[in-house]
Amino acid sequence: MAFSLDQFRLDGKVAVVTGAGGRGNSIGRAYALGLARAGAAVVVADLNGDGAQAVADEIVAAGGKAIGVRVDVADEASTLAMGKVAVEAFGGVDILVNNAALMVDISYDNCETVSLDAWNKAFAVNLNGALLCARAVLPSMRERGGGRIVNQVSGGAFPATGLYGITKLALVGLTTSLAKQFGKEGVTCNAIAPGNVTSDAGKLLVPDDSPFIQFLQMSCATKPRGEPDELVGTLLLLCSPAGEWITGQTIHVDGGWVLRP
Repeated sequence: MAFSLDQFRLDGKVAVVTGAGGRGNSIGRAYALGLARAGAAVVVADLNGDGAQAVADEIVAAGGKAIGVRVDVADEASTLAMGKVAVEAFGGVDILVNNAALMVDISYDNCETVSLDAWNKAFAVNLNGALLCARAVLPSMRERGGGRIVNQVSGGAFPATGLYGITKLALVGLTTSLAKQFGKEGVTCNAIAPGNVTSDAGKLLVPDDSPFIQFLQMSCATKPRGEPDELVGTLLLLCSPAGEWITGQTIHVDGGWVLRP
């Protein structure tokens, strides 16, 4: 079949994006808006229910289809309820973007001093949350003949030097496992590893005057920071028919900060 730009369209597809209604200028919001512009109906999911609804309203105001849903990704009942709402609202789920994560609010103590409560909370959200959300939508994906799962990891996992990076590296392992286990059923699973992004959360964690920006300036092949919208193209590739033959991969979108063969 000859390639067509229409293969990047998502008309008739239903996408769930977690962590899409939190801090204002966020990667999750950019993902939700980008999927809607490509034609998907979007379930905007976040622990902040009002924030999720605000992003959904933004999509609807622009002529798209969306609903806002409050979800605690670390709670199985909550994720199952999210999946049920998606099916009731739009008939099923084709795309899951596991974007919800602890980053600003995670412990940055070292492995000797970090409390087990902080450790377990980080894994409950950043790793278990992705697993629970996948379990919540996989039955619908099967019924619809396949689907796309995209996990948000991080350049900070290569190498992992703290709790956040460790959780994200573990999420890479979940990505490859889901890809292998469900590929024959038409479900692909990939990961996006952003570099330093000028989202509200990113700038809160790494201000413009941070010495880390100077380090990135020297380390990156191109620019050291990107806008949330600069991740959307990779997301659309992985979620659309154009990316059907891609699975089990981690794609770095970071200006050449992490360089891997």
